[in-house]
Amino acid sequence: MESSVDLRMFVFLILISPIWATKDEHHSFPNNFLFGTASSAYQFEGAYLSDGKGLNNWDVYTNTSGNIIDGSNGNVAIDHYHRYMEDTELMQSLGVNSHRFSISWARILPRGRHGGVNLPGINFYNNLIDSLLDKGIKPFVTLSHYDLPQELEDRYGSWLHKDIQEDFAYYADVCFGAFGDRVQYWATFNEPNIIAMQGYRTGLYPPSRCSKPFGNCTYGDSEKEPFIVAHNIILSHMKAVKIYRTKYQKKQGGSIGFIVNAIWFEPISNSIADRLAAKRALSFLVNWFLDPIIFGKYPVEMQEILGSTLPTFSRNHQMDLQNGLDFIGINHYTTLYVKDCMFSSCGNGMGCSRTEGFACQTGQKNKVPIGEPTVMEWYYVTPQGMEDMVMYLKERYNNKPIFVTENGYPDENWANATIKDFLYDINRVNYMRSYLDSLATAISKGADVRGYFAWALLDNFEWISGYTKRFGLHHVDFKTMKRTPKLSATWYKQYIANHSTIKGTTHERNQEYLQSY
Repeated sequence: MESSVDLRMFVFLILISPIWATKDEHHSFPNNFLFGTASSAYQFEGAYLSDGKGLNNWDVYTNTSGNIIDGSNGNVAIDHYHRYMEDTELMQSLGVNSHRFSISWARILPRGRHGGVNLPGINFYNNLIDSLLDKGIKPFVTLSHYDLPQELEDRYGSWLHKDIQEDFAYYADVCFGAFGDRVQYWATFNEPNIIAMQGYRTGLYPPSRCSKPFGNCTYGDSEKEPFIVAHNIILSHMKAVKIYRTKYQKKQGGSIGFIVNAIWFEPISNSIADRLAAKRALSFLVNWFLDPIIFGKYPVEMQEILGSTLPTFSRNHQMDLQNGLDFIGINHYTTLYVKDCMFSSCGNGMGCSRTEGFACQTGQKNKVPIGEPTVMEWYYVTPQGMEDMVMYLKERYNNKPIFVTENGYPDENWANATIKDFLYDINRVNYMRSYLDSLATAISKGADVRGYFAWALLDNFEWISGYTKRFGLHHVDFKTMKRTPKLSATWYKQYIANHSTIKGTTHERNQEYLQSY
């Protein structure tokens, strides 16, 4: 902090605020529960052409004018590539026992299968993993978090072509072999449902393919391509899992899963039509990927509505896909209302079309928001949705282990703001507390939840929002790269320390905390 006055005020805010206590102190988490932080390669690393790394799709996209709100890019991002040791020390100071990060595919294989392995890239991730383990922090590694070598896009159209399956399998094999002796948790993909929708339906993400009325792109077919992309991603996951299970898992002792964006949906009314629409919305967002990987087939709702638009799995694929993951990862942030569009007119909003399940999504009912609005459209504070989402997955997928791989709160990075404007982030603390309480309730009801990862460790590059939004537990000065803990970092540290065994009253714990200064 900048002065002793600031420090006293910081502690004072903590002591007087009801946010310091958890709402349901009788809840506890399993002893082996992972409390962690999260990051991704493109959003954090920078060093976009350093040490042999090749261009990836986001390098090209962000360096093309007009694609990012503030005209920025991830060329430097928050320079985690050069500051990872400082950042792992920040993790250690929080008391987390795990950290989720992704590997940059183009840093390992700049040209995919069509070139050699980049040893400096291997060395970077070896050093990062070793730094985490030295501090008692378990690495939780995602192989593909939106980015892929641009070479694969230029050669054959990446996810639109079946050749991507072999490229991904080769990449996964390299990573399992290089890092798997120290990595217990692998996720093949992060939010492929978002990749399919934003990259190939709306065109807001690379490769920016779409068709009207969903978007105005030069190329693409919004009603067909998302399903081709999803199919190739699912089969790529299958190949990677098969490699891991046959070559590595027994020896390395790890587990492998799959991460989806998981919005919870509430029917806007109690009508049968709206309740069915809410179920369709879940199938067209979450079950779209999880059903094939666990059951070997697409959801019935998708099959009935899409017909021949939906690709099919061969019998061999169906056999390989069943039980094709060890855990489910969910990135859960918010809840939305859903209105039926199959039997009534809804206009052209999000979710309203046939290829989106005739399930129109909105954040308001009679002009009243579903929860406290945030600075991001379609993003409301709705903690009950955490419990509802987890319990839904528990019932649908026979209580497969679940990790909440992302959950966090956005602040606007407004012009002329000072660092002090961001450090007392009480809204973020309230958000995290309420969502963790909701998660604890789901666990008390029998859900096999094994971890929670706060998005994000640090303020960072937020995709098409650039640097206009801040999600970090630590403030980052994007000019100097200085990291400063926010109130949320201090709160999360104390929450983790108290998570399994509640010690004394809230007042007693606060007094112990105050004495530490």
